[in-house]
Amino acid sequence: MDRFAGSSRRRSRRSRPVLGGAVAVAAAGALTLTGLVTTASAADINVAKNAGFESGLANWTCSGGTGTTVTSPVHGGTSALKATPAGQDNAKCSQTVAVKPGSTYTLKSWVQGGYAYLGASGTGTTDVSTWTPGSTGWTQLKTSFTTGPSTTSVTVYTHGWYGQAAYHVDDVEVIGPDGGGGTEEPGPTIPGAPAGLTVGTTTTSSVNLSWNTVSGATGYTVYRDGAKAATTTGTSATVSGLDADTAYQFSVTATNAAGESVKSATVSGRTAKQDGGGGPVTSVPKHAVTGYWQNFNNGAAVQKLSDVPANYDIIAVSFADATTTPGAVTFNLDSAGLNGYTVAQFKADIKAKQAAGKNVIISVGGEKGTVSVNNDASATAFANSLYALIQEYGFNGVDIDLENGLNSTYMTKALRSLSSKAGPGLVITMAPQTIDMQSTSNEYFKTALNIKDILTVVNMQYYNSGSMLGCDGKVYSQGSVDFLTALACIQLEGGLAPSQVGLGVPASTRGAGSGYVAPSVVNAALDCLAKGTNCGSFKPSRTYPDIRGAMTWSTNWDATAGNAWSNAVGPHVHGLS
Repeated sequence: MDRFAGSSRRRSRRSRPVLGGAVAVAAAGALTLTGLVTTASAADINVAKNAGFESGLANWTCSGGTGTTVTSPVHGGTSALKATPAGQDNAKCSQTVAVKPGSTYTLKSWVQGGYAYLGASGTGTTDVSTWTPGSTGWTQLKTSFTTGPSTTSVTVYTHGWYGQAAYHVDDVEVIGPDGGGGTEEPGPTIPGAPAGLTVGTTTTSSVNLSWNTVSGATGYTVYRDGAKAATTTGTSATVSGLDADTAYQFSVTATNAAGESVKSATVSGRTAKQDGGGGPVTSVPKHAVTGYWQNFNNGAAVQKLSDVPANYDIIAVSFADATTTPGAVTFNLDSAGLNGYTVAQFKADIKAKQAAGKNVIISVGGEKGTVSVNNDASATAFANSLYALIQEYGFNGVDIDLENGLNSTYMTKALRSLSSKAGPGLVITMAPQTIDMQSTSNEYFKTALNIKDILTVVNMQYYNSGSMLGCDGKVYSQGSVDFLTALACIQLEGGLAPSQVGLGVPASTRGAGSGYVAPSVVNAALDCLAKGTNCGSFKPSRTYPDIRGAMTWSTNWDATAGNAWSNAVGPHVHGLS
């Protein structure tokens, strides 16, 4: 890699609340209502305006300034009413709706929080109301009324109760004939897929997940390995009943009355080991994105690890430094060059990324790397020093990016020794240049095959290369779909598993001297290899659905270009089936 390229609630003493002149009688915690209308004719509409409070308090009047709109919690859409009783004010919010004389209307709303009431007055017949003593989740209130022979408007209202907690209201409905007040507000549409799905705290038997709120969603469904695992109305859930030290794939959908969204991007989460040791445990997802993070300032955006977008599954910290002991490496955080980023912050950010299901590894080498492992002593020093860094910083593994050659015999010994120390969760990636992977007799390729049982992925650098042979014996020039697919074919047919092959490309034209391709080209190459679609002139003889994904140099150059690369390639990689 080029460093220089470019509560419990107590019941009120008022046991029989008066509701707008009518009396609601509660018996054994329940309110009995009769004569409810449960269906509406085809011509009926919702005559309430701004029923979901999406336009703030428009069309609504709240007593004493007690009402406001909030974005959480909401039942539908992006807003809901929150009203807080104060003193002798019960936080009443009301709206006058146009109705048709001699007609029946169904009155409904969703409520949450403290005591909440729903009613209608001025009906011209019997005014009605209903209530609930409070709830931690959304609860629907429902009643009905019939208008008098000359009634053309009715006041519908909601309020709380004296001395009780704030209440929330959303999705008010007054369903009946149009009284001349206008057409019905549009119904819900199927929500979009949730974004930002991340893995939080894990135990030996559970994984906590969280995601971003989806506009219009009333609930969410969590899937584990493709099967429904949990439902919730919030934006987090804990999936339990899992096996210890086991990796699972999770996704989530958003739901409302209109239906269920498509699934979100899949994330991988691994339960903790039974003995509780080893710190955060993560795993690499089936399709993964790797990004190199620069521990130096070369003109690209300066980042903390916490700045790296969630689209990256593996973050390779670049780079470890050679010591005076042959084969041994250390790591020195460039705090000065990174605007005062401290070691303590760096270590905390590693843990935070791991808690989110990401892998942070240490990369050895780079364009200026001088690490040499060419005998038993240096192989031992290499393994021991890397294991010490893993223990000190909590790295998940190592990336081999030695651009000045390596010895397959001793690098194999070193990596196997490191694996035996760190355990089976060790992530090992490699980033050879194109010339290093032209033949299985090359030292890099030999090393990859030697450690195939513990190797995670080889992200060959398809840049700064020039023309190379493809697996069909033809010459291909860098910067094209064919260059990516025909060269990847060599590795795929040369002994590596598809899950061990990734496409390494620059994040922007400034990230390398040559070989940049647009994110769309990367995505097309992945489609060609995984599905046999979007190929160029070269089309592989078979497909490789398990191809791991893509890598870029670097997250910093990606950030400099507005994260255009990861925003385009990340979702595409995670969407491969």
